[in-house]
Amino acid sequence: MDLEALRGNVRALRARAAGAELMAVVKADAYGHGLLPCARAARRAGAAWLGTATPEEALALRAAGDRGRLLCWVWTPGGPWREAIEADVDVSASAPWALAEITAAARACGRTARVHLKVDTGLGRNGCQPADWAGLVAAARAAEAEGTVRVTGLWSHFACADEPGHPSIAAQLEVFREALAVAERAGLAPEVRHMANSPATLTLPEAHFDLVRTGVSLYGLSPSPEVGVPADFGLRPVMTLRARLAIVKRVPAGHGVSYGHHYTTPGETTLALVPAGYADGIPRHASGTGPVLVAGKWRTVAGRVAMDQFVVDLGGDTAEAGDEAVLFGPGDAGEPTAEDWARAAGTIGYEIVTRIGARVPRVHLNADV
Repeated sequence: MDLEALRGNVRALRARAAGAELMAVVKADAYGHGLLPCARAARRAGAAWLGTATPEEALALRAAGDRGRLLCWVWTPGGPWREAIEADVDVSASAPWALAEITAAARACGRTARVHLKVDTGLGRNGCQPADWAGLVAAARAAEAEGTVRVTGLWSHFACADEPGHPSIAAQLEVFREALAVAERAGLAPEVRHMANSPATLTLPEAHFDLVRTGVSLYGLSPSPEVGVPADFGLRPVMTLRARLAIVKRVPAGHGVSYGHHYTTPGETTLALVPAGYADGIPRHASGTGPVLVAGKWRTVAGRVAMDQFVVDLGGDTAEAGDEAVLFGPGDAGEPTAEDWARAAGTIGYEIVTRIGARVPRVHLNADV
């Protein structure tokens, strides 16, 4: 993990959304890149906020010493509201039950909870339906009057911002502005209004409001080919995935390779074993298609990806056990990128980096630059 690349991405994203603060979204172990090192690097580069999905992630950041603004948004009934409030974590509420649990926890610990109210403007996941929004706003305003809550944010999330020009984008923005107006008439005065995810940060300045939430772009990946490639926005991939060849051997023509023999050698050849498999996050769907740089050339996974290993056919080329295989990286040295793996597996770059398993060691470079 090149933390200087991450800091550069933060700076590039801040410049693109110069009128708003930036939230570095570090959920899911910072998209597989390492929660604490990436959070620290993002803060150092000027991220005013951090964002997590689960309260456990937020509390881990606090336990590690982070004291900046921090929002956590995926909650279920009975969650650790009190611990979050006592740790000065901003929490999110999308329904009356959540607001009721927040106010109860705030009373119990004698603190004022910082709350972001979320409205569902059309994504259909978390968030309060517009028909119920006025009621949630009124309940939050009553909690503010009681002193148990301070509404610090109003927010929503796009469904199709990674498809520029999609009609839902303008429709969601209109619903969000109406929701903001309802909240303002009720007397709420949040510190931040936020809706822009990575693609909206990159392509929709009208959606920046007071704060942008940058996730995949923070790690130097593009949200989608329709938005552009990372270099179009001055972004650089942070993660490079390497392995050392475990064995290299000559085999005859017609030799089956890996489970099911979906690949057999067309002639006498050299096979190289890469000690990484689907238990490490290498997608099994990329069997027969996943690209790897070995011995100076792109190779393709030969046969099925197994739990702990896969094979590449080197043809007439040579290599030795211990030589490096580069699965993906920035692409500077001709290696595949995470987006290349996403295409090979029929998925998105987000999944490729996020699914890299815990048993794969993370090495964080340039932490102190």
